[in-house]
Amino acid sequence: MASPARTIVEVRGDADVVSARVGGRLLAIDLGFLMADVVVIATAISEVARNIVRYAETGTVELTSLADKGRVGIQVVARDEGPGIADIPTALRDGYSTGNGLGLGLPGCRRLMDELEITSDRGSGTTVVMRKWLP
Repeated sequence: MASPARTIVEVRGDADVVSARVGGRLLAIDLGFLMADVVVIATAISEVARNIVRYAETGTVELTSLADKGRVGIQVVARDEGPGIADIPTALRDGYSTGNGLGLGLPGCRRLMDELEITSDRGSGTTVVMRKWLP
């Protein structure tokens, strides 16, 4: 891989959630992921992009191809300047939700992707970094 492919999607509404999802699908296909993993990656992107719309109203989803020590993968970075997450370990617990959801979004992303990191400051936003590697 010559240089990493990188796309940034501004997320302000439902149409942008779809754009981020489609961008992730296309990048994953280009990187050689099997269709089952393409669906998994797109689902995780939808979850973090929807969280931006639901909790922060605006933010970005950055999609980047990865090449590290012979491995190829995709990195998804979702950033917002919303209210932040008060308790990340609790937010990663199945069934916990501060909204009206089922509380499966972030815990689901953790299961779907190979790596998940969350940093958040109350009142100044959240960054979710997810990576999926080709098997």
